[in-house]
Amino acid sequence: MSRAAVPGLPSRHPIGEALPALYAEDGLAQRFTAGLDTVLAPVFATLDNLPAYLDPRLAPADFLVWLASWVGADDDPGRPLAVRREAVGRAVELHRWRGTRRGLVEALRLSLGVDADVTGDGGALWSGTAGAEPPPEPDAPPLVRVWPGPGTAPGTAVDADRVHRIVRAMCPVHTDCRVEILSGPPADEGR
Repeated sequence: MSRAAVPGLPSRHPIGEALPALYAEDGLAQRFTAGLDTVLAPVFATLDNLPAYLDPRLAPADFLVWLASWVGADDDPGRPLAVRREAVGRAVELHRWRGTRRGLVEALRLSLGVDADVTGDGGALWSGTAGAEPPPEPDAPPLVRVWPGPGTAPGTAVDADRVHRIVRAMCPVHTDCRVEILSGPPADEGR
C-alpha cells in the first residue's frame, strides 16, 4: 500500500484559500498551490487518521509490521491478516504473562497458529522450615508439546526453529524447557 500521491484526493486544507486576498485572483498562484495541495493531501489524510494507524485492528497491512516491532510481537507476513492483527493487538497483554504456562501457550498460538501443552513446573523449590534440607530437584524440566492448530492444512509441518525461539523467549530464565513437536494432539495419558 502506498500513502504517496492519491489521484483525485482533495486537500482538506487548500493552501490557495489561505493566501492573502492579493493572490486570491492570481491564476498562477492558485495553480501552483493546487499542485502543492496534490502533494500534501496524502500527508494530511495520514495525519488526520493517525489513531487508526496506531490501532492494530485498523492499521494498513504494511503498517502492521512496524506496529509489531513497537510492541515486540512476532509478525509473520505469511499468516492471515486477521491473525496477525490479533497477535499485535494482544502483544502487550502477552508480555504480562511471560514466563508462565499460559503465556507460552498463547505466544505459540498467536505467533504460529499451533496448539501447545506444557507439563512440569520447573519452578523454584523452597522449604518453610529453617535449617531443613532442600527439597529434591524435579525429575525433568518442563516439557512443551506443540502440534498443528485447528484450521491448519493437513500435512503442514510446524516450524521447529520458530517454536524453539519462542520457547526460549517465553520460558523463565532459570528453566530449561524441552520441546516435542507432534503431528497431532497428544493422546490422553491419564492426566
